[in-house]
Amino acid sequence: MGVSSGSQCWSDRPHHPDDDHRLLRVILAAPVVLLTLVSAFFLWLAINTRPDGDWDQAAYGGIELGSALAVVSAGAVGALWLAPSVRRVMRWPWAVPAVVLGMAAVARWVSSGA
Repeated sequence: MGVSSGSQCWSDRPHHPDDDHRLLRVILAAPVVLLTLVSAFFLWLAINTRPDGDWDQAAYGGIELGSALAVVSAGAVGALWLAPSVRRVMRWPWAVPAVVLGMAAVARWVSSGA
């Protein structure tokens, strides 16, 4: 049961650090992408909620809640990305969409006029 001289067993390959980074990037991409999508969903709800008038406090509350949840989920992405071990593996373009969504949610919250 010897190994032929022309083939090399996978465990004999030298370990390359990029192999670990790729696996860790895939693992960390899941929460980053999911939280970014959650933030986008809540921002979409906040933008598409229209009050019927100045008296429609339920709609204003929905806008505030959707905006707040968008900010929280975008902030979670930012907080995750701020960890030095995560920043080594996932560069800043991974966090930019969530940051933009968070800023848009803050703008919607402020402009809601509640």
